[in-house]
Amino acid sequence: MNKVVANADEAVKDITDGLTLMVGGFGLCGIPENSIAALVKKNVKNLTCISNNAGVDDFGLGLLLQNKQIKKMISSYVGENAEFERQLLSGELEVELIPQGTLATRCMAAGYGMPAIFTPAGVGTEVAEGKEVRNFNGKDYLMEYAFDADFAIVKAWKGDAHGNLIYRSTSRNFNPLMAMGGKITIAEVEELVPVGELDPDQIHTPGIYVHRIFEGKNYEKRIEQRTVRSRG
Repeated sequence: MNKVVANADEAVKDITDGLTLMVGGFGLCGIPENSIAALVKKNVKNLTCISNNAGVDDFGLGLLLQNKQIKKMISSYVGENAEFERQLLSGELEVELIPQGTLATRCMAAGYGMPAIFTPAGVGTEVAEGKEVRNFNGKDYLMEYAFDADFAIVKAWKGDAHGNLIYRSTSRNFNPLMAMGGKITIAEVEELVPVGELDPDQIHTPGIYVHRIFEGKNYEKRIEQRTVRSRG
């Protein structure tokens, strides 16, 4: 039951070239900073990354992109990363853009053990090319497969040795869905607490989904777009 590992390096030790990773976070909020840094140091290559976004040029998944470690990005929003754009336009990076709700639901389907979902998003567009379409009650729906990820890497606010997790605010967006969906789920947390300290009613991800957990350090928690209102 004790799933604690010493640090990010130990948590990602068996992530090897060519694997598919789900990476939690929403923009730069709630991203697994320590695990990404460990993957950069490990220098694994040809990764397929499933993430809401691609980070920015020098932070988040942008660090892996800079280091040419990602072969394919599966994302819904990629507009903050110039290096992503350069690699896409040059043909260096494979990209699959997915409507955000479809991305979330395909993650959830993987966690639920469902092979596929049906969604109206993308019907009649380029998103539908080559995909099965079915009609339910007079409306067309695309069949989309659940993701098949070797690892999911998520970040939570608090966790315990059994892998139970609590997220804060916007970081609760994609992290819980991805925590469910990986064959092996790695969770880094800001605070690792003794088993029994977390209120069961407050737990967002039960430990059954988590295989490894560690307490991270030195979180930068960068703000992607800092905006302030004018005085007065």
